[in-house]
Order: sequence, then structure tokens, then C-alpha cells
Amino acid sequence: MAVKIDYEKCCWKDGKCTSCECGGGCIGCVEACPVGALQRKMIVEFSPNTCVDCGACVEACEHNAISLV
Repeated sequence: MAVKIDYEKCCWKDGKCTSCECGGGCIGCVEACPVGALQRKMIVEFSPNTCVDCGACVEACEHNAISLV
């Protein structure tokens, strides 16, 4: 399986959260990943070589922007 990120739904755009007033202190997909396969940069970046297909990021995403395919 692989993680698919729908960047239209993702709240992290241009290096910042666009859905709330968290000031970048998000608690979501990146924090849920037990192996650090997701990182917030200008967009949320995914490292397929690190991912263990656990689905924690999918459950943590409040915007339904992440899926396992």
C-alpha cells in the first residue's frame, strides 16, 4: 500500500496551516506517524521508503486528505 495525499483537501499549504489559528502548532497526520514518514515543508511531504502502512495518518487527518491506496 501507499499513502496518497489529496492536496486540495490538505490544510497545510505554502508552509502554514490554512484551516485554523494554530499558528503551525498542528496535531495531525505528521504527529500521528510513528516512523516520521510525513513532514511539513511547503506542503506535507511523504517518504514511501519510511512508511509502514499503519494508517495512523489516515485516522489523524481531520480533512480526509490522506488515504491508503
